[in-house]
Amino acid sequence: MTDLNLDNLAHYYIGGAWVTPDSDRVMPVMNPATEDRIGDTILANQTDVDRAVAAAAQAFETFSRSSKADRLDLLGRVLEESRKRHEDLAQAMRMEMGAPITMARTEQAESGIGHLKAFIEALRDHIEREELPNGDTLSREPIGVCGLITPWNWPINQIALKVIPALATGCTCIHKPSEHTPISAMIYAEIFHAAGVPPGVFNLIQGDGPGAGDAMSGHPDIRMISFTGSTRAGRAITRNAAETVKRVTLELGGKSPNLVFADCDLEDRVTGSVAECMYNSGQSCDAPTRLLVERSIYDDAIEIARKAAEATAVGNPVQEGDHIGPLFDKLQYDRVQALIATGIAEGARLVAGGPDKPEGMETGWYARPTIFADVRNDMTIAQEEIFGPVLVIIPFEDEGDAIDIANDTPYGLAAYIQCGDTARAERIAARLRAGAVHINGGAFNYGSPFGGYKQSGNGREGGRYGLEDYQELKTLHRP
Repeated sequence: MTDLNLDNLAHYYIGGAWVTPDSDRVMPVMNPATEDRIGDTILANQTDVDRAVAAAAQAFETFSRSSKADRLDLLGRVLEESRKRHEDLAQAMRMEMGAPITMARTEQAESGIGHLKAFIEALRDHIEREELPNGDTLSREPIGVCGLITPWNWPINQIALKVIPALATGCTCIHKPSEHTPISAMIYAEIFHAAGVPPGVFNLIQGDGPGAGDAMSGHPDIRMISFTGSTRAGRAITRNAAETVKRVTLELGGKSPNLVFADCDLEDRVTGSVAECMYNSGQSCDAPTRLLVERSIYDDAIEIARKAAEATAVGNPVQEGDHIGPLFDKLQYDRVQALIATGIAEGARLVAGGPDKPEGMETGWYARPTIFADVRNDMTIAQEEIFGPVLVIIPFEDEGDAIDIANDTPYGLAAYIQCGDTARAERIAARLRAGAVHINGGAFNYGSPFGGYKQSGNGREGGRYGLEDYQELKTLHRP
């Protein structure tokens, strides 16, 4: 186990140096598996935000004119340093959010490297200046100082999806991670420093939404806000940003449908679907949490799902293996328990799991892998994002019914199809209102755009589409 140096946890990285915050609001950082206090961070105030924005604005004057070759070289050094700190990042996320160490290495920490490599490839091919057919010149230029707000559930994944394209396009930025996962963000700042990112190009503050988040989204010198988190918070950020008419990109909640048809490999696809729902303890915005099952195979699917849930191991994040860990905090544990109770009260049939913690796991915010059947799509547990290891199963009659139920949600981040007919799967995918459709277990690949329809947000992250969100278009007209 790596012993992490937390000396910088109570400091901010501004203007190329670790500095003492102006704020004195202390927040403890807790280990959700042990309920032990790991350390303390400081929640930023308006003065701290202003200081970071000023550093970014000053750096933008020169960094915005850097060449693509220079930026590619810089990202190459960031990649080299990221590889050196891979284990530190994994251990940080194990400690601060309860990610099981095997998964923290292979997915959580690895996502920073995967996205970075994809952005490097995208930038190499990205056209920053071109001649239009009408004779005008089109120039893609950095949008300016960016405020980047990232969540606790996939800390490095989301940092990479925001910070890397900002730097790749010549922008400068202020990053505010979730106050619950400040350690991995601190390490990422140390990576940038070691890679030689110019002072002020990347700045890190710690803080919460009502304090630092509001100060950033309303700041007149920040030209873009990129936020990942709850739909509720996304609405608040959008309203706050409207006064200064800055660009706002959002990656928000989801209640992703998973359509299971009778012609699929039922045992394999339902078992895999349960595993994907429970992954990261259900704390993924695009998790397939609504299992829509064709009526003719409904009972069989429920039994397979029950067995899969009961076989899902819950364990200590320190241990190697494919078990799931705790929920990230007591706040989330209480919310998940309340929604499980709501499902029971609304008349859904509890098939596996249920209220309270798994037996023998009294310490830590562990939840039981839970399955509800006979769920109606108008029930609370079918409409609200639970963000825990809870799957709801809903029957459908035919293809049209399945599509109607799938789209009957305020969200549209992802959808899933389990189907033996490729042409049918493509036909259904075209009618699903979601930013990504996964067919028969098809996984997301680095470099593809990620984002959603409706109240799941706007804009796209990843690859060349992620670069474009950080650029303005300028046309040159000559006589």
